[in-house]
Amino acid sequence: MEIRKGTKLRNFHQAKWDEELIFELHTPGERGIHVPHVESEIVDEVGDGLSLIPPSMRREEPPALPEVGQMRVLKHFLRLSQQTLGADFNIDIGQGTCTVKYNPKINEKLAATPKAKDLHPDQDESTVQGALKVFHDMDLFFREISGLDRFSLQPSSGSHAILTMASIVHKYHEVRGEADQRDELITTIFSHPSDAAAAAVKGYKIITIYPDEQGLPDLDALKAAVSERTAGLFITNPEDIGIFNPRIAEFTKVVHDVGGLCGYDQANANGILGVTRAREAGFDLCFFNLHKTFGAPHGCGGPAAGAIGVTKELEEYLPVPLVDFDGENYSLNHDLANTIGKTRNFYGAFPVILKSYAWILSMGAEGLEEVARIAVLNNNYLLSKITQIDGASSPYPGGKHRIEQVRYSWEDLYKETGIDTHDITFRMADFGFHLWSSHHPFVVPQPFTIEPTEAYSKNELDEYLDALRHIVEEARTEPETVKTAPHNSVVHRIDESSLDDPEKWAVTWRAYKRKYGID
Repeated sequence: MEIRKGTKLRNFHQAKWDEELIFELHTPGERGIHVPHVESEIVDEVGDGLSLIPPSMRREEPPALPEVGQMRVLKHFLRLSQQTLGADFNIDIGQGTCTVKYNPKINEKLAATPKAKDLHPDQDESTVQGALKVFHDMDLFFREISGLDRFSLQPSSGSHAILTMASIVHKYHEVRGEADQRDELITTIFSHPSDAAAAAVKGYKIITIYPDEQGLPDLDALKAAVSERTAGLFITNPEDIGIFNPRIAEFTKVVHDVGGLCGYDQANANGILGVTRAREAGFDLCFFNLHKTFGAPHGCGGPAAGAIGVTKELEEYLPVPLVDFDGENYSLNHDLANTIGKTRNFYGAFPVILKSYAWILSMGAEGLEEVARIAVLNNNYLLSKITQIDGASSPYPGGKHRIEQVRYSWEDLYKETGIDTHDITFRMADFGFHLWSSHHPFVVPQPFTIEPTEAYSKNELDEYLDALRHIVEEARTEPETVKTAPHNSVVHRIDESSLDDPEKWAVTWRAYKRKYGID
């Protein structure tokens, strides 16, 4: 790959092993280690090691796992590690809407200390006062950050927190005898899809509000949508295209006027910390992602944590337990009159919560606001540069400043060259970068979404911009290079036709054996 001088791009070539699935490495009879039989003298002294386990907890057969030798397992996972990129490796601003930022390594060490990692959720409260203090302090922090009155850290993620919000909304109307009547929940097309999906899982019919001519959620459409059937409004603000709705308090009032509740999806809070709050916008519920926004690693498949907050009126509906403090001791409160119960086992993902706790303490109130201001500065710097690239644009609404991210479009480049957003995404991998398109369906044509956060320097942003410029030039001068990418990355172009057919999936060893007829 030849890179023109004067750009910040670097030659990049990732290790590419074409490594098999661990299932495919299965060789009957291979073992990592052979555990020796227990000598009779030991059995006589302490037993056989199994008899103390209750019969109901013993497997009748060994677990169904692929049989792979220890050295091959080591090679397998080391090779996979060489094929992995992330925020510590590359400039991960193309993960759009996911707030990938630097996670302080000292917080990783903190969460790995025995006092944190060896805790067990069944310990007596008297032995975990320090952990309960962390939970309680985080409740207080988020009350200040949001203006709401009580928080639970029980949800496992942002989407799980949205389901928790939907459960609280449903229970609230159920207590009032209106659950059957209020069966509609309103959201917007540029809010997170989970706002609609989680509410649908709870059984709600979803009404979606589209933008007006200014690219903002249409207030008149909301007024036409609300009725005595409205259970609530779930909305992301700023939305996933990076715009902040300045009329948000009018939206919440419209819903309140018909008896609905308003839930604030604050997964996009990285650009508004210390600047705006849920209370002043009129929300009854909100949630934050502790992973991502508050300095713990991106949850992806886990672990993650969602902090859900409510007004005083809704406190009794929160999942139990909450952490109370009587001035001397911390305790778990299971006694809430109308609680929705539990949304997960135990209380919350303590390692994630502890990392976020340390991050908030290190930042302080002024630091959190500085995070937001730098994130917005970085984002609008990129906005000004990307919209100068011939072929890129920022619709919905065009030409306006954004908050923490932008959903751009390659539509002009596609019409000119036939190179689409997926082609560019694969080519970006050749430079060690990731470029995300958007949630489906593509409301913005040929979309790509970038969120720089506060963690990245101007120099790093410029390197990412140079990659985009380089690929746009290739699209016009050597399009086959882009269409056949990636060339230097582990990423593959694959046949995606089977991804929507569960009958063709094999995500467990048992399913894999069934699919390929392995005994």
